[in-house]
Amino acid sequence: MASGSVAGAPQSGDAPVRPVVTRFAPSPTGYLHIGGARTALFNWLFARHNGGKYLLRIEDTDRARSTDAAIDAIFDGLTWLGLGGDEPAVFQFARSDRHAEVAHALIAAGQAYRCYMTQEELAALRAKAQEERRPFRIESPWRDADPATHPADAPFVVRIKAPRESETTIEDLVQGTVTVQNEEIDDFVILRSDGTPTYMLAVVVDDQDMGVTHVIRGDDHLNNAFRQLAIIDAMAAIEGWERPVYGHVPLIHGADGAKLSKRHGALGVDTYRDELGILPEALFNYLLRLGWGHGDEEIIARQQAVEWFEMTAVGKSPSRFDLAKLQNLNGHYLREADDARLASLVAPRIGSADLDLLTRAMPVLKVRAKDLNELAEGAAFLFATRPLALTEKAAALLTPEARERLTGIHDRLATVPDWTLESLEASLKVTAEEWGLGLGKLAQPLRAALTGQTTSPGIFDVLVLLGRDESLARIAAQASAPAGSQV
Repeated sequence: MASGSVAGAPQSGDAPVRPVVTRFAPSPTGYLHIGGARTALFNWLFARHNGGKYLLRIEDTDRARSTDAAIDAIFDGLTWLGLGGDEPAVFQFARSDRHAEVAHALIAAGQAYRCYMTQEELAALRAKAQEERRPFRIESPWRDADPATHPADAPFVVRIKAPRESETTIEDLVQGTVTVQNEEIDDFVILRSDGTPTYMLAVVVDDQDMGVTHVIRGDDHLNNAFRQLAIIDAMAAIEGWERPVYGHVPLIHGADGAKLSKRHGALGVDTYRDELGILPEALFNYLLRLGWGHGDEEIIARQQAVEWFEMTAVGKSPSRFDLAKLQNLNGHYLREADDARLASLVAPRIGSADLDLLTRAMPVLKVRAKDLNELAEGAAFLFATRPLALTEKAAALLTPEARERLTGIHDRLATVPDWTLESLEASLKVTAEEWGLGLGKLAQPLRAALTGQTTSPGIFDVLVLLGRDESLARIAAQASAPAGSQV
């Protein structure tokens, strides 16, 4: 296919439209970060919206930095978000022979060449360009050299013969029309002197062999697209390669508009799950809204996202990551979540195996929490052992007068026949009226005695969840404790 525009779909003439195939291709040199997760999400959604296929490729050609632990973390994070590939992942390093095969095919077709320039020669050319204050472009004397003049047994790299005339235009799904003059693209290396492929070559070979029709990735790769098109166009006459459709998505910035870093929340997906207590559906929804929107909708379920997602709705400006907004969104999904599921997620955080009690507690705990850590903190009183540790504020509530009232409350509650919300509330209300006090005057010290804290679910919910015996035992322990004690 000749240089020119990339249409909205990978086709030419009256050729049928190919089924949509997208890919997410992380390098396993670290965790699955937020930006990568959003790229995976957009690829997954675009494929699902168009009835296509979403593939994974691990770009592990950097052998020194690629690790099995990073690969496992990437797969784990994607699975947790529900973004696993539709087929087994492709590992780029294992395809090195195929990459080299394409390089040699380009040489045979006169679209690439062996370059014997030394590092010293390259350094001299670069220095001259700097001296003349012009951009450095490779001008290799080997580009059109007769193969008969090639030195025997000398090391060489393989360079693509980049087009030198006209221009290349990409109709990007996000960035719109982007044009680069071909003279700005030099003859870059596609095969190193040790025979290993460069990133530029490996990426386009893999995309073609995987049938990728749409390349959706960060806009920091936009310049790479023009170099990669030089290879794709050169291979068009050799193997009938077709250009993909590109969509280059703006990067994510921090809430202050600066490049996203760890201080903004540029953490691994596993950190949001394990340390911050975020639910996958909340992170899915939040990443979806980072740079994409559908009217004023904020809460968007997975299936609704598939129905609505269009790349044309992705903005051209960087989106801003706001951890507080993610946590607020997570609070919504906690309130919507199944209680038994939440109990299973909270149990390991507090070292409890009593899933039944946790499940029963979730309806009153989750309304107050915005993450699993807060849920765990809120549930901790259920499993506290006597003598109960008191916070400073809780201890301050237990004055001698309050402890005396606890004795009376204990005696009244001990006579309640049915340990239910209704019975307990009725008993305490009667007691408050008889003592001429507001219900809060009884509830505050009672909460401190039962939970060791000044905040908790409703006091009657606490009593029911702890049960008769444990509730009365905790009240009695604080009622008889010396003033100012922390039992």
